[in-house]
Amino acid sequence: MASGLKNSVGVVQTQTVRLVEPDAPLRLKCGKDLGPIDVAYEVYGQLNEQKDNAVLICHALSGNAHAAGYNSTEDAKPGWWDIMVGPGKAIDTNKYYVICSNFLGGCSGTTGPSDINPATGKPYGLDFPIITIEDTVLVQKLLLDTLGIGHLLAVIGGSMGGMQVLQWSVSYPDFVDSAICIASTTRLNPQSIAFDAVGRNAILADPNFDNGQYHGHAMPNRGLGIARMIGHITYLSEESMRNKFGRQLRTSDTYSYDFNSEFSVEAYLDYQGQTFIERFDANCYLYLSKAMDYFDLGQEYGSLRKAFANSNCRFLIVSFSSDWLFTPQQSEEVVEALGAEDKDVSYCDVYSPYGHDAFLLEAETLGDLIAGFVDATWHRGRTSERCIAEKCAVPVSLDTHHQAKRARVDYELIDQLIAPDSHVLDLGCGEGDLMCRLIQDKNVNAEGIELDENLVVHCVQRGLSVIHRDIERGLQMYPDETFDYAVLSQTIQTLHDPQKVLLELHRVAKKVIVSFPNFAHWICRLQLMFTGSAPTTKQLPFRWYNSPNVHFLSLKDYDQFCTELDINVEQRIPLSKISTLPVRFLPNLFASQVVYVTSKCAGEKNNLPVRHPYPREV
Repeated sequence: MASGLKNSVGVVQTQTVRLVEPDAPLRLKCGKDLGPIDVAYEVYGQLNEQKDNAVLICHALSGNAHAAGYNSTEDAKPGWWDIMVGPGKAIDTNKYYVICSNFLGGCSGTTGPSDINPATGKPYGLDFPIITIEDTVLVQKLLLDTLGIGHLLAVIGGSMGGMQVLQWSVSYPDFVDSAICIASTTRLNPQSIAFDAVGRNAILADPNFDNGQYHGHAMPNRGLGIARMIGHITYLSEESMRNKFGRQLRTSDTYSYDFNSEFSVEAYLDYQGQTFIERFDANCYLYLSKAMDYFDLGQEYGSLRKAFANSNCRFLIVSFSSDWLFTPQQSEEVVEALGAEDKDVSYCDVYSPYGHDAFLLEAETLGDLIAGFVDATWHRGRTSERCIAEKCAVPVSLDTHHQAKRARVDYELIDQLIAPDSHVLDLGCGEGDLMCRLIQDKNVNAEGIELDENLVVHCVQRGLSVIHRDIERGLQMYPDETFDYAVLSQTIQTLHDPQKVLLELHRVAKKVIVSFPNFAHWICRLQLMFTGSAPTTKQLPFRWYNSPNVHFLSLKDYDQFCTELDINVEQRIPLSKISTLPVRFLPNLFASQVVYVTSKCAGEKNNLPVRHPYPREV
């Protein structure tokens, strides 16, 4: 274990505190009372003098309070999230005071169905009251009150822990600065409920279950082991199982033609079931899986929008591409509800082959997201600057496409076109340079949408609010005229359906700013005429086979496009390749790029343009 102490919180002690006495029981969501209630917890780092650096970690169904470090020098393995929690790690214990508690109904020190019922002197068993995610969060709040913590910088959790995170943002909207919900959902889908039901039935059907009163007798290990095997399958992905096991046999090259576990994947599931029964309790599995089934914020509050209406924290929602238990689509439902309520939300769908278990394994990308988001939240509360990009910026390696996007002069002009204190949506925001500039110069409220995962992570690290999304899927999460401006900079030529996108932008924003390279520029014309090949320029540095551009348009093309869509062109500013001064003479020939400011037409067709008359164009 000694080698594991590097960058570790070291040896830590799990503590237990009584939060609820028998003579003053806690009323649960189901209407029953419970008392006494003891809670096991661990803390890492130091609470500062202001008591504003506290971070709460919420564990998943099979987890416990031991998130990091070692409980003794003899431990072979550290806590379940040691890759994330510790000095210099994503959740940095040099900066933050970190708390993790075993939740209500658990079997690792917190009161649950295997504890003694004071009314009978025997373990509760199935006499334990049904608990909910809301109950677990209420008990966590009582723990924080006891520890003297009156506010949380962040609450972080994955899977069932992510449900608790969302419940925290709803139950205590002014208590939390930031909520990080990873691989989770606001409600289980029918398939997930079905898997939980099969697991519970395996336990209930075990002949040793004895109506939950199996303590002191033979344990229902067979049923619990099967429940774990079923559950563990849902934590993996087809790709990860194929890569790890394939159809490999465990010990032989030929089939044994019997019912023993001979495939490697069978032996793996046997191992998972066996190790689980050595540390977990069958009754707890019943109660905690049922708590997940009952969790449904939309039903509880009438809709997800109503559930989050009073939440005041920043949100980071993270999903994983191969997670079929809590799918990316379920995370997007949360993002869309938060966006519709104009909440500060960032979202990233991380590519990973590991399925649902990725939140325990993807240390690098997930760690960058968590560290950047918490650090940005920390600095937002401690600086008069709304943009902390310079403080939180980290280097990013850009491919040719994104390097080309940076080599342009339209940012300065766009900055001039946007009014101070506006609400701005930057589509295809890249590494966030334009948003940072607008926040610093114009004090805008900026949000971004970006398709590239690496750039989304970079934006989050800079403290920017960004959603990982293909804009061609639409912007349904935003009500009409949510934004003062929508910016589509050097992106429209890469879209497969620019008409759909442009109409959607004019729905969600009062004004739309679009910039693009002019394919009718004289250099392009000459190259095509004299070489017979697709032109390449500083603004268009691509070959025909690696270009992200799927449309080749000119100023005249876009003028006609706006006329056909009944879009009013308020400004059309043709630019040279080196200056923000507009090109006055034959702009369709001499402008290398152009910036348009447009708005919805009030029932009449456009007359181009209204502010900058141009001579007849070539």
